[in-house]
Amino acid sequence: MKKAVKLLGRVTKGLLWFVLAVFIIINLLIILSGKFYIYNGVRYTYFRGRTGPGIYDLDLFAKRKIAKSKKAYILPHGEAYNKASLSIGDTRLLKDLDTKAFMVLKGDSVIFEHYYGGHTPQTVSNSFSAAKTVVGLLIAIAVEEGKIKSLDEPVGNYLPAYKEGDKVKITIRHLLMMASGLDWEESGANPLSENAESYYGWDLRGLIDRQQLVDPPGKTFNYQSGNSQMLGLILEKATGKSVSEYTQEKLWKKIGTEHEAYWSLDDQNGVEKSFCCIYATARDFARIGILIHRGGKWRDEQVVPAWYMKELTKPVKMATQDGIPNFRYSLHVWNYLDKNENITYCRGLMGQYIISMPKEDLIIVRLGSKRKDNIVMPQSNAGKKDKNLLKKVGHPAELFDYLRMARKIAKE
Repeated sequence: MKKAVKLLGRVTKGLLWFVLAVFIIINLLIILSGKFYIYNGVRYTYFRGRTGPGIYDLDLFAKRKIAKSKKAYILPHGEAYNKASLSIGDTRLLKDLDTKAFMVLKGDSVIFEHYYGGHTPQTVSNSFSAAKTVVGLLIAIAVEEGKIKSLDEPVGNYLPAYKEGDKVKITIRHLLMMASGLDWEESGANPLSENAESYYGWDLRGLIDRQQLVDPPGKTFNYQSGNSQMLGLILEKATGKSVSEYTQEKLWKKIGTEHEAYWSLDDQNGVEKSFCCIYATARDFARIGILIHRGGKWRDEQVVPAWYMKELTKPVKMATQDGIPNFRYSLHVWNYLDKNENITYCRGLMGQYIISMPKEDLIIVRLGSKRKDNIVMPQSNAGKKDKNLLKKVGHPAELFDYLRMARKIAKE
């Protein structure tokens, strides 16, 4: 018995030394690599019982407020407001995907609006990459105002690090098309990726300046959040205002918003995380949907130039890295080419959606914390069984659930 206890003590001591050694090695690697943001990542995830970002991360980071409209436009209720009922299966699906808000509008009128898990009409949550579309709209407004000469203007006119080498060939349009050719790693799982550093780090300018060109600009569709971050820095330089200030002046106050919104920053008094992280209510996200749905018009005012909105609804003709035609992405927005209509949608991590269905005059807002794992409905000759190709040409499976639910609600 004593021998067993003694052996156990040695094993335990050995394990402790092993864990300590691993801890020291990991910290040395972090220090030597200079990737100190990893400490933030661990602090804001594992120490909180999570493995990644969340839709309620607002107070974890510095932020800048976006003031609401002085005169709010209250979204009217349709005659059949909340009279439609979801099936047991659809209700379970929304619950399983940890849905927080699900809204359907017919035109400008709300016909279905439900909140779950303590989320309310006043709750703000993270847009994640749905914010990219907002950044694209702001770029178009800046062009219309003459603050940016055109979408084909070189990025180097605004970002000094892009005035030399082959990076001078990158234009604003290339960024909007997700075709910059830069080496940004778009990974939500790799803690060493640019995506992780951009979310948990505190030097977005430096991160952008360090990007290297690996492919010819404008040739290949490659979704990268760094492109959106560059657009945010361009907006700041061109307008002389922060992205939040410009959003407030040119969008938020013009579309009758009911609540203040917030944009996460990389540091105190830093720059906006333009690739993500607008925090707003479901109803105010719905107003962005209405703006897109109406071709950039809010009531009688053309808020976003019509020429840009026409381009926005057409996927850019370009191949992916695998040589597959791009049927699903335009100028910082996703497109689903249905048999009957071109559906436009903003999409963010964990399934944040703002969807415009123009032919049926429907708008959908879905907010939540989970999404399905599979990709469906390929739109090329790639074949439905090749999962790797589906990721390049298909759409998230839950998108079609939300389209189906909205059509059912409108029909009832």
